[in-house]
Amino acid sequence: MLRALHINDFVIVDQTEVEFGPGFTVFSGETGAGKSILIDALALALGERADASVLREGASRAEVSAVFDVPPALLDWLAERELDTDSLVLRRVIDAQGRSRGYINGVPATLTQLRELGEHLVDIHGQHAHQSLLKTDSQRDMLDDHGDHGALRREVAQAWKAWRELARRLEAVERDAASLQQERERLQWQADELDRLALKDGEWEHLQAEHGRLAHAQSLIDGASQTIAALEEDDDAAHARLAAAAQRIGQLAVHDAALAPVSEALESARIALQEAVSDLNSYLGRLELDPQRLGEVEARLQAVFDTARKFRLQPEELPERHATLLAQLETLKEAEDVQALRARAEAAKAAYDAAAAKLGRARKKAAGSLSKAVTQAMQTLAMTGGRFEVAVEPADPGIHGSEAIEFRVAGHAGTTPRPLAKVASGGELARISLALSVIASRAARVPTLIFDEVDTGIGGAVAEVVGRLLRELGSLHQVLCVTHLPQVAACGNTHLRVDKRQEKGAAISTVNRLDRGGRVDEIARMLGGIEITATTRKHAREMIGNN
Repeated sequence: MLRALHINDFVIVDQTEVEFGPGFTVFSGETGAGKSILIDALALALGERADASVLREGASRAEVSAVFDVPPALLDWLAERELDTDSLVLRRVIDAQGRSRGYINGVPATLTQLRELGEHLVDIHGQHAHQSLLKTDSQRDMLDDHGDHGALRREVAQAWKAWRELARRLEAVERDAASLQQERERLQWQADELDRLALKDGEWEHLQAEHGRLAHAQSLIDGASQTIAALEEDDDAAHARLAAAAQRIGQLAVHDAALAPVSEALESARIALQEAVSDLNSYLGRLELDPQRLGEVEARLQAVFDTARKFRLQPEELPERHATLLAQLETLKEAEDVQALRARAEAAKAAYDAAAAKLGRARKKAAGSLSKAVTQAMQTLAMTGGRFEVAVEPADPGIHGSEAIEFRVAGHAGTTPRPLAKVASGGELARISLALSVIASRAARVPTLIFDEVDTGIGGAVAEVVGRLLRELGSLHQVLCVTHLPQVAACGNTHLRVDKRQEKGAAISTVNRLDRGGRVDEIARMLGGIEITATTRKHAREMIGNN
């Protein structure tokens, strides 16, 4: 679970450190105090995209660190990347130019890696989740999440792509048989040309180097010979003079130790010069004039150059073009076998149909359990007699399967469920969305669940039910909730208040953990507004006591 959140210079938070524990934790505060900013900061540490606009006014960089317990499911992931498995610290830094850097346990990490970890650590339900509930894609995703259909969906998607690719190729073969033959002949001619040339990877560079050596062999021999003479063979050769100098300084160093380094340097130079002479002699021993080989190399270079000009390529690009042509020819050869391709396409369709049917059966089963669970929740959320139904209808095959998913609701007893988008009011939609979020989260595998003002649009007794639902969920997961409802806040195991103050003309947000007295005052404020009376405090104490 989330243990701590450290924030520096993020939006209106200058510096704060928040520690978290198990159970149900609520965040409250005045509107605009920065409650949701804490969630945004955590999302940043988990790989959310951001730019320089998240920096606090006047700051040079923003920094967020989130400390988690290590879930058993992530031990292998961390070990494979040679990261510490005793703790888990995700850190994100954004500078004034908008550049972003991420770290996992102090080691630089990509945003993809942060997001990959985040999927196993935190599930965030945003305050506008109920709006996405009207979209059919979101409804399908929510049903599949409830039924844990991830593996089945991936299988269906892969089968769909394989089938459609083969179907596309089959259609192209049947439509363009004549043009494909012409294309095959053209590619075959080009491949044959490169087969005859048989240029290997790196051969062009090797030929150029060898040609340079052979073409200048006489100059290389003369230069090396003259250098050897100047270094060792001439009467006034450098080696003899250097040896004499080294000997002279060596004798003088006996009388003055300060000359010892000079003597050592001269001796090293003499040895290096002697090694250079030896290397030059070995080089001369290998180097010879070879007009015949020079002619062969020049002929090979010309052949390669002529072929490259014909193909309008650089000579070093010819091997890659050769490999590409062979691959294209192989594809066309497969395409020419229409019967075999048709059989493969039919087999791929059968595999898709089987996978889609399996997913469809799983969806119908999950639809029944989700419908029942949400209907039960509606009875406690001021929708007594209402009914929720997940309709799974046949649809054209696609990458997501062969069903259309539609959420339907009957707001009152005795009415027929109709599409959610057509009949649910804003308040009903918010309550149904919250019920779905809580039901889906009960089965969630992530340790930390965050609800960011998902109780918008509800109040009164319903808000108290919502608070108790979230508290119940807190016995299974770590639950964090940003709320403006006193009924929800009163159900928290821990209460954090976010305050905003003016400092040097800038807004600063801080987070404070409330004791029982502080909770009473805060819930009283949420109940009664600016002026807190003894009656509102009494009511606040009763609300806390009842939980």
